[in-house]
Amino acid sequence: MIDNKVLTYISLFSSAGVGCFGFKQAGFECVATNEIIPRRLEIQKINHKCKFESGYILGDIKEEYIKNQIFSQITKYKKLGNDKIDVLIATPPCQGMSVANHKKNIKDTERNSLVVESVELINKIKPRFFIFENVFKFLDTACVDKNKNILSIKDLINQNLSSNYSIYSEVINFKNYGSNSSRTRTLVVGVCKELSNFIAPFELFPNYQNEKKLKEVIGTLKPLKWGEIDKNDFYHAFRTYDEKMRNWIKDLKQGQSAFDNVDINKKPHQIINGEIVLNQRKNGDKYTRQDYDKVAPCIHTRNDQLASQNTIHPKEDRVFSIRELMLMMEIPKEFKWIDMCIDELNSLSDEEKYKLLKKNEINIRQSIGEAVPTIIFRQIAQKIANFMSQKQLSSKEISILTNKQNLLEFLQKNKEQISISSLSHLVEYVNNNENSAYFTNKFIINEIIKSLPTFDKERITIIEPSVGSGNFLPAIFKKYENIKNVDLKIIDINQNLLDIIKILYEIPSNFNVEFICNDFMNYSEKADLIVGNPPFTKMSKKEIEKKYQIKNSVLTNLAGLFMQKATKIADFVSLVMPKNLLNTDEYKITRDILENKGVMSIIDFGELGFSGVLIETINIVAGRQSKNIKIKSLPLNIHLAQDSKYIFDKKLPYWVIYRDSFFDNTFENIQFNIFESFRDRQLTNSNTLNCGDIRIIKSRNIDDKGTKIIDINGYDSYILKNDLSNYKVSEFLNRDDVYLVPNMTYNPRIIKKEKGYITNGSVAILIPKCNIKLSQKQMEFISSPVFRKFYKIARNYQTRTLNIDNSSVFWFGAFKG
Repeated sequence: MIDNKVLTYISLFSSAGVGCFGFKQAGFECVATNEIIPRRLEIQKINHKCKFESGYILGDIKEEYIKNQIFSQITKYKKLGNDKIDVLIATPPCQGMSVANHKKNIKDTERNSLVVESVELINKIKPRFFIFENVFKFLDTACVDKNKNILSIKDLINQNLSSNYSIYSEVINFKNYGSNSSRTRTLVVGVCKELSNFIAPFELFPNYQNEKKLKEVIGTLKPLKWGEIDKNDFYHAFRTYDEKMRNWIKDLKQGQSAFDNVDINKKPHQIINGEIVLNQRKNGDKYTRQDYDKVAPCIHTRNDQLASQNTIHPKEDRVFSIRELMLMMEIPKEFKWIDMCIDELNSLSDEEKYKLLKKNEINIRQSIGEAVPTIIFRQIAQKIANFMSQKQLSSKEISILTNKQNLLEFLQKNKEQISISSLSHLVEYVNNNENSAYFTNKFIINEIIKSLPTFDKERITIIEPSVGSGNFLPAIFKKYENIKNVDLKIIDINQNLLDIIKILYEIPSNFNVEFICNDFMNYSEKADLIVGNPPFTKMSKKEIEKKYQIKNSVLTNLAGLFMQKATKIADFVSLVMPKNLLNTDEYKITRDILENKGVMSIIDFGELGFSGVLIETINIVAGRQSKNIKIKSLPLNIHLAQDSKYIFDKKLPYWVIYRDSFFDNTFENIQFNIFESFRDRQLTNSNTLNCGDIRIIKSRNIDDKGTKIIDINGYDSYILKNDLSNYKVSEFLNRDDVYLVPNMTYNPRIIKKEKGYITNGSVAILIPKCNIKLSQKQMEFISSPVFRKFYKIARNYQTRTLNIDNSSVFWFGAFKG
């Protein structure tokens, strides 16, 4: 952003600049635009896309001198007060080749090196936002990275950009997003991590709109005679062709192809040696008259030819005019193809018009055929501009506001000036003190929306079971914008929050929203999907029985109760849960329920889920049996497709979602499940002494290799003999047939206990089953790099839930044989 608040952008592979003209319309300033074809770049100059001539950069982006010109422009703008490039747009030419088909053919996949160059430039320039637009198979297409690895473009983007950006991608048909012609494309939007808590990439996507029929788009234009140029519109003109070809199409009805003609003379053909030789019908849409009552077809580069795809006017014996193509692609009237305004062009003589068209028409038509509809980028640009103009509240401002002002009044007055994310954060801050609620970061929701199920139904019902400040609502609105009718049940125990949500969020027209002030646990209506972030409130068994009439509940976290309830009443469930759902005994029944329902994906947020809250979370989606479950770790940037039977293997004590061949090889050589565990959690620093009768061994007293007990000045603890009998750990005072393992560590080590001391809760006591004894070599293995690597996978890379209990003690084993 420049000092005067003007936003900036860079456009790569910009062709004639049709798409990124939308950024110009939204008030952005182009720092640099790169194109390899001179005549296309000239059109950009005609439209005054850049402020400086040096901004128009002609040449191959793979060349260092071209990149240096871009960097030079960035430097120039820095001197003008631009703190950072706001947006980088890349629409690189892409050879549509799958990874599977090109594992052995590096030369072919290297043709997609322009995508690799784009990713590299994003990493170097570090814009606030980036956009990729390309063919619908773009992300599955193969490329070769700088290290000569063959991988999909999706993996290339994730591996190189996801550590600095929150990223969302979707294949959409532009006909439903403001363009007036069918065009199925991939959009990828990235938001830098500094902003990803305030805005999610999916929120920047263009808005869903009802598609228009071709007649609505071009039906009011003047009919054209053969070779005519509309005197009131220079661009309402078409390229003529061989007269004999008119006979092939003149009798066609809308939707019919010339190949369907009964008379062989009317079928597309050539005369070779006096005989009719029919043309090949490679594409069903060649020589096909378009239908006024359908959406305009996809515009291709050779839209000047009858033999190309979808080019014939619904009523007239001609291809579409330039103006008609512009209307189909939502290219604004003010966009110039020739350095003359429309009035000047209209005032030319017919001879001058024909001459100009002959010189420019092919370039114009090809540029339209390879363009991004202007309205698509204009919508994205406007959304970025709106967001950047809004104030983001700091944590300090939020805390002050909650004390000084009526919340409802403040929201009503400031809805337009302050971002929704800041306002919802403010609401969540107030709610947090009452209901164990936490602000769900935008980038977390951005990941969750990717895994939500799609529905091929005209009507669906969705429940948000504990809506809080409504952080999930924009994602739900976006994900299901194409469903004709969505019945959304918004539930919360706090009526004030429901009233606030009515102010904060605009409800899309296809959503019918019911606000329900109730406890979700008391709700029983069926739904297609339940999605949200349930409260993580800890409850005693007595509280659960009293409040929900559930006797002897093994669950003590309300989130677990929500999950089990959701699986009963919804076809699909997507909830944020504590990460210990993966492994603790408390959630064993819940895991069984989810397995039976069908787990589809697990996203591991680690400690990134809630700002300032030291808790590990995951998102789990269930509802359909799937052989491969998508596993993703945000902290570790891991993306896997795991066989469900593999990670839910009943030989394991719980789910091991990052299981791999290394894990398996280690697992096969060890006899597991040979210990029971004990920890005395009552014995703490508050009831122990710096000196005394009996020593208490704590985790740090066991050296890093597990070979000896060490003394640590100021750390060592003791207990009086008379007090020891108050603790169950006293039973182990004179035992030397058990083993000690530090709790809560990824540096496991094991040592055989000697008589005469006890442990506190930081050390687990491992009690052998069947009188098993470990050799010194076996104990040394527990502290080896191999076992420690294995142990991390076995514990699902957890950071906060590493306690050794009767489930996790499984992993301390002995060599087989």
